Amino acid sequence: MSTELKEQSTSETISGTVESIVYRNDETGYTVCTLKTVTRVAGSRLHEEKVTVVGSCAAMWEGEELHAEGQWNRHPSHGRQFQAKSITCITPTSTEGIRRYLASGMIKGIGPKFAERIVEKFGSQTLEVIDKQSARLREVEGIGASRCALIKDSWIEQRGVREIMIFLQSHGIGTAKSARIFRQYGGDAIALVKRNPYRLCEDVWGIGFKTADAIALSVGIPHDSEIRACAGIVYTLKSEAEEGGHCFANDADLLLHAQELLAISVEILAAALAKQIEEGLLVKEENRIYLRDLYRAEWRVSQKLKQLLETPRLFQPIDAEKAIVWAEGKMKLQLAPLQREALANAIHSKVSIITGGPGVGKTTIIRALTEIFAVRKLEIRLAAPTGRAAKRMSEATHREAQTIHRLLKFNPSLGRFEFNAEEPLEGDCFIMDETSMVDIKLMDYFLSALPNKVTLILVGDIDQLPSVGPGNVLRDLIASGKIPYCKLDTIFRQDKTGLIVRNAHLVNHGELFETSESKESDFYFIETAEPEKIISRTVELMTQRIPDKFGMDPLQDVQVLTPMRKNLLGTENLNDVIQTALNPSGPTLLRGCTNFRRGDRVMQIRNNYDKDVFNGDIGFIKEVSEEDHYLIILFDGRPVRYEQSELDELVLAYACSIHKSQGSEYAAVIVLMHTQHYKLLQRNLLYTAITRGKKLVIVVGSSRAVGIAIRSNQVRERRTTLSVRLRE
Repeated sequence: MSTELKEQSTSETISGTVESIVYRNDETGYTVCTLKTVTRVAGSRLHEEKVTVVGSCAAMWEGEELHAEGQWNRHPSHGRQFQAKSITCITPTSTEGIRRYLASGMIKGIGPKFAERIVEKFGSQTLEVIDKQSARLREVEGIGASRCALIKDSWIEQRGVREIMIFLQSHGIGTAKSARIFRQYGGDAIALVKRNPYRLCEDVWGIGFKTADAIALSVGIPHDSEIRACAGIVYTLKSEAEEGGHCFANDADLLLHAQELLAISVEILAAALAKQIEEGLLVKEENRIYLRDLYRAEWRVSQKLKQLLETPRLFQPIDAEKAIVWAEGKMKLQLAPLQREALANAIHSKVSIITGGPGVGKTTIIRALTEIFAVRKLEIRLAAPTGRAAKRMSEATHREAQTIHRLLKFNPSLGRFEFNAEEPLEGDCFIMDETSMVDIKLMDYFLSALPNKVTLILVGDIDQLPSVGPGNVLRDLIASGKIPYCKLDTIFRQDKTGLIVRNAHLVNHGELFETSESKESDFYFIETAEPEKIISRTVELMTQRIPDKFGMDPLQDVQVLTPMRKNLLGTENLNDVIQTALNPSGPTLLRGCTNFRRGDRVMQIRNNYDKDVFNGDIGFIKEVSEEDHYLIILFDGRPVRYEQSELDELVLAYACSIHKSQGSEYAAVIVLMHTQHYKLLQRNLLYTAITRGKKLVIVVGSSRAVGIAIRSNQVRERRTTLSVRLRE
């Protein structure tokens, strides 16, 4: 028998100290580590050896003692490895093991420097001192009261997290999610999860139904139980909202999809649905089933808009014709007839909509409105769904503009916005830009905080991608026929050599974009059909061609846009490749498979009201503390601190999805188009991507994929009832 076959078939147990963690996936627990083993040979002589161990475990830190059971094998690229079926980690007892253990980053407040000092002071008694006599840590140089308290609190948390991780890891929940569960429930986590695992979907960000369902079945909750049926129905409705942007599902379709998911009889599901409707958790209207919050949001938005339309303004009517002539003189320009019509419409109406593509004068009208309202001494409030869109409004009008979230002021301690129906905002005229991005829930929060007397102007582009969240608010308002609106279609913002605006409109009308041989052009198409070549061309553009020819900073000015998150041309892979090319080294914190380095561009992927940072916000890492395991990130110049345990709220943002780019503008964009993205290739997707570029747009990919996108104009309808409610 060959050595390789013998190694593969022999089951063994090995022990040693974790020297380093080569790779770890916090979601699955899959780990590759280097283990230092010590064996006795030739009598009393000790033999040290470093071996590679591969397997899954709930948690692992450098310096821990590890016992693994499994088999030796030989990897074709990495050589001899120990493939572990089971791994048990034990708190280290040697001073060197303790030092490495503390230096690994598991305890806040202790990095390599303080680990060295603490172990030098307390030796093999170090962990006992931290556990039972933590006040003695102040005997160590540099550790004061605040750091001492931080270390003690983190030690207690890690001990609790480890117990929970061991329980949850067996149910497929990795380190990052286990830590969030512990922070949510504390010491009661295991008991609460066993009692009703489905509450994890509601209470803990990042845990979905399938994970909770696996736990439920493994802890003995019956397959056809009422609790499982109810949870599955809610999950199905939420999937409809999150993936399709729908506000409701038809009852028959809902039961059918829930049955496919759960393999439970329709009778049990129908009974569960009826119970949830009776208890008010879900709402039924004719054959439509709504999540309660989406039903209420749609209803409140429709009622509020009716109230705004019906309530008289407090200020005297404005003579639109005279006001427009005055604004033209003040701004030193002459408005086109359709622009004048849109401006008059906004001046006369309590609620109005201005829509149109890039370069048609929407921003000019916003500026004119602010000038006209300001000269009448009216209080003007400007808002947009994203920070970048708000910044553009400020630059265009020379007035303060805020994101909707900051305008409404979320109070984390109260768990709600400070401005609402009971505490309305002050102001006479409210103008919102990029309204196509606003989903039904955010529009509900915004409108609820407006006094009925105000004038409201909504500005946006209905041909862009709809909101990421449920609803299709701007399109529904126009479709209702109840809100006066004007659609601008004449292009004004276009220089002689510029093709960005022209091509955006060509694509929007179903025509192929144009390119130019001119060295002064702002729009290029690079035909490349092979994914690997698309990636190499993209890296070349970012690192060499764009900086050399256009003088742009690739970190600050250039954004790669792609339709998807997964696959070779998805954001995850692209970010790794581009980071390696642009920012390969320096102080680093590792979270899961991602290295976060000083200088990296990052994106927040969930609303964090405590930090005042919201889904889609872009920031740059200013500081990396490898000692105390935190990052400082600048969001629009404002520093925000992230602990290592919070890094799962961030992703690298050298490349981002086209959906995530809505509301933002960049000096240059590189748009990737390939048939790998076939399911998502739509006209409004390419149109949205092109309109993100201010000075330069480069499309890299296959002409076939571009053609598919331009021809695909079947706008996916969203199931909403806002327009119907407005007409009632």
